[in-house]
Amino acid sequence: MPQVRLVGDNIENPGVCSTSEAMKLADQMELDLVEISPKADPPVCRIIDYQKFLYQQRKKQKELKQKTVQVVVKEIRFGPNTDEHDYNFKLKHAEKFLSEGSKVKAFVFFKGRSILFKEKGEILLLKFAQDLEELGKVEQLPRLEGKRMTMFITPKAAKSK
Repeated sequence: MPQVRLVGDNIENPGVCSTSEAMKLADQMELDLVEISPKADPPVCRIIDYQKFLYQQRKKQKELKQKTVQVVVKEIRFGPNTDEHDYNFKLKHAEKFLSEGSKVKAFVFFKGRSILFKEKGEILLLKFAQDLEELGKVEQLPRLEGKRMTMFITPKAAKSK
């Protein structure tokens, strides 16, 4: 007859007993016999209310999920020849995004032959990063990917209150 090791708070004498004895004990307590560690020798079992156990597991998972922080990425698009007014307008938006705790993905989109002005796009993004220096730090320097030159800026950690 196979043996199991019973553990738990609700058992008077924890230890090794036969499977049938463990099942009878669980029936007397109107609970379930649950195998905790099947690879142990003998396997470890616990007498618990299985539905309650599952409920508590789901509750813990839900709490952990609530504690995770969603990272929001906001995009700001420039052209290689963006003028000063448009630049300042987009800079204000980026400052707002960073103060809210969102990441900012700034990119210069090159259309047609404007790809010749790669340097202008890089200068524009570096100036953008420099203007946002007190609110965020550069996570990824400007990098050309196809017709886009992208740069990521993350908000600096908020000062504890």
